[in-house]
Amino acid sequence: MPSKLSFDALPDLSGKVFVVTGGNAGIGKATVVGLAAHGARVYMGARSEQKALTAINEIKNELPEVDIRYLHLDLSSLSSAGEAANAICQQESALHGLVNNAGIMGVPFSKTADGYEIQFQTNYLSHWLLTYRLLPLLQSTARTSKSGDVRIVNLTSDGHERFQQKEGINFNDIGLEGASAMARYGQSKLANILHAKELNRMYGPRAEEGDTGRIWVAAVHPGHIDTDLNRQATGTAPECVLKVMTPIMRILGILNDQEKGAWSSLWAIASAEFTEKDSGAYVVPYMKIGKPSALARDEELAKKLWAWTVDELEKKKLLD
Repeated sequence: MPSKLSFDALPDLSGKVFVVTGGNAGIGKATVVGLAAHGARVYMGARSEQKALTAINEIKNELPEVDIRYLHLDLSSLSSAGEAANAICQQESALHGLVNNAGIMGVPFSKTADGYEIQFQTNYLSHWLLTYRLLPLLQSTARTSKSGDVRIVNLTSDGHERFQQKEGINFNDIGLEGASAMARYGQSKLANILHAKELNRMYGPRAEEGDTGRIWVAAVHPGHIDTDLNRQATGTAPECVLKVMTPIMRILGILNDQEKGAWSSLWAIASAEFTEKDSGAYVVPYMKIGKPSALARDEELAKKLWAWTVDELEKKKLLD
């Protein structure tokens, strides 16, 4: 069992570079603070430059020596995800960690300009593309670093099971327009776990073939944390139930603070207590290895989703 993680439990991260999506608020901001406070250079991925710079200034008021940089990233745009990856590759010769943290939850049905349901694209598809474009840099860093120095963390949720569809991923109706907003959220969070599973199979420490640059991977359920996600839910049950219950959960102390929400992400992305045997795991509150749903453990479903994603993005000529 890991010890209770405080920010002081992380190793010295001087000389290391990380990207955290959705880093200007909530769990993402707490993750940025934890990494930067230990000497890492951290790129704060955010859609709004103003909000990101405000967050960076707030952090620097407390920790003036930290190296935090704004990275423009609008996950509702696939081209923005690709451009963000290109920017990192142009500015850095090494990348030690990617935390795919950003997400939305329980929002009304809508499609992005790319033609995908907004939760599925924001939570999964754009993160997949960002990760794919950064893999060469992550692998090249891993080749010249000690084992475990390079990692990827996907934020997910126990909602992947609570709100899952019978088939898991509905490839015939990926947008789930007729389903509830939380069903669409659950599908996107299942996709995050399947993505991590396939990344670990293909690029992790036990990968059977290919490049020697091994990357450790985890899918992290951060817990029930008091973030803006709880204020996004709209529409009919179960979204309305969540919106009504959120203030009650705050009063009862069921929702935990955002710093605590970052514990498992920080443990998986940088702690020595997360070891090679843990790569590919589903991490639950707090800093424990858990067991996701049967669908999230389905190797064939993970491969099918990867192949579907490649096909979709190749059609848009985004993988060239």
